[in-house]
Amino acid sequence: MPEPGCADLTGLHILVVEDSADLGTAVASLLQACAAEVAGPVATTADAYRLIEGRLPDVALIDIHLRAGERADDLIAGLHDQGVRVVVTSGDSSRLGGRVQADVMLSKPFSEDELIAAVMPARVALGASRTVQPSGPPVRTAAIR
Repeated sequence: MPEPGCADLTGLHILVVEDSADLGTAVASLLQACAAEVAGPVATTADAYRLIEGRLPDVALIDIHLRAGERADDLIAGLHDQGVRVVVTSGDSSRLGGRVQADVMLSKPFSEDELIAAVMPARVALGASRTVQPSGPPVRTAAIR
């Protein structure tokens, strides 16, 4: 069950790839509070591939710029091509241009509401085959940096 004030993300499997430990932990905590199943956070594409080896996520939240200058373009494209909803985060999305295959681009800092809005379509699609309905947007509005 989601915590009071959280959107209902029950049943949603979300991968978090973020090189900032603080941001990755904050995002994962918020998603878990909303009853999502979270894999990560991890800071490299190699770690992300290990997490998804046995099961693809429903949604992947991926920072385009990772540790040691690594870019996540191939991970993003591969997940997108397999039907995973990809939400790309970046501190400078103006440099990305149109080459990143994302369903949603979130510029840092983003709010909890923006994050939930970015993943909710996957929850709605998942819930379309069930009788459970999303509970609506979260009440909290603190920025996630």
